[in-house]
Amino acid sequence: MFRLESILISIFLLCLKVFKCEEVGQLTTDNFESITANHELVFINFYADWCRFSQILAPVFEEAYAKVKQDFPEPNRVFFGKVDCEAQSSLASRFHITKYPTLKLMINKKTAKKEYRGQRSIEAITSYIKDLLKDPVKLIATQNDDTEIVKKQGAIVAYSHDPPASDPALYDVFRKVAIDLKSDCNFFWITGEKAAPHLLITEKLRIVFKPPRAEIGSQDVTYPGTLQSYDEFSTWSTNKCIPLVREITFENAEELTEEGLPFLILFHNPEDRKSVEFFTEIVHKELYSESPSINFLTADGQKFAHPLHHLGKSTKDLPLIAIDSFRHMYLFPNYEDIKVPGKLAQFVQDLHSGKLHRVFHFGPEPDQDAHSDNQIMTSPPESTFKKLAPSRNRYTLLRDEL
Repeated sequence: MFRLESILISIFLLCLKVFKCEEVGQLTTDNFESITANHELVFINFYADWCRFSQILAPVFEEAYAKVKQDFPEPNRVFFGKVDCEAQSSLASRFHITKYPTLKLMINKKTAKKEYRGQRSIEAITSYIKDLLKDPVKLIATQNDDTEIVKKQGAIVAYSHDPPASDPALYDVFRKVAIDLKSDCNFFWITGEKAAPHLLITEKLRIVFKPPRAEIGSQDVTYPGTLQSYDEFSTWSTNKCIPLVREITFENAEELTEEGLPFLILFHNPEDRKSVEFFTEIVHKELYSESPSINFLTADGQKFAHPLHHLGKSTKDLPLIAIDSFRHMYLFPNYEDIKVPGKLAQFVQDLHSGKLHRVFHFGPEPDQDAHSDNQIMTSPPESTFKKLAPSRNRYTLLRDEL
């Protein structure tokens, strides 16, 4: 009996060793770069030991990792890590952590714009990460496949004589970029008879960006590089898939707010497409270089009537343009001035220089005509869009914000 018990215990210990749950790794300034560089997806829990919400999440995060690894056991696909924000304050500052616990994603070494704010349950986190790791590329190989390639989103299409398995390294680059941008573009890999008409005799692979149907008159754009470089293909695809001017909705406002950039917003009537097209044209022509420092947005003025009210305006005043700095909202004084070259660009520059804020506190500056139609309003309301930022009722706020 003793011998049998010993054997059973040995088998049990062996099973524990073989099927041992993956442990969430502790991330520090010493190992952060190497771990994020060597994993396709890194899911990070920024926590504090004293935070009650962090304590509740910890075992959930561990169990979710174990379940994810069951489906994606490859050593470099996915990693769950945690950062003790009090011990690793530089990492917390780098990721602008303002509440505990915060869950952020790094995909292919890049921080995702949207942090995880779903349910804090094992099932929800597991489902979310597994969905991110799924291959989003649609494979098309037959003539009778009637998949619509271009819908509301643009599409990046690879035409190839050969299936992905013929060159896994090339396809892996395409797949990784597709994972990065799957919320912004559709990705297709087309082979066989459907691909042939799009390829020259000497070509083995051609990649094309197809703009959304809504962009009437837009032309397909062929990728000029090769799939040898992830960085090169990622940069090109990002520029094509993510438009310079985006529409803000109640569904994406939280994500856009999280990016932390001020908004330059055109408020318009939903049926008014001309002002949207003209605003987009001016932004591309005059403000492209400002894109790293401000978000260019359009908004349905009927749905977003509340910000208009704070600006002292109503739907009768549409279209109009405003900047939301997340401290105050500043009205572009005269919408028709958008037609004056450089006028809208100057409005944005006045935000960056602090002039809009100075005028708010001290009135028009000496070189500004107090009776001009272009005078900046001296009593701008507080930001309304910052109120659409992530809900704080599941977090512990940093002490210096209390």
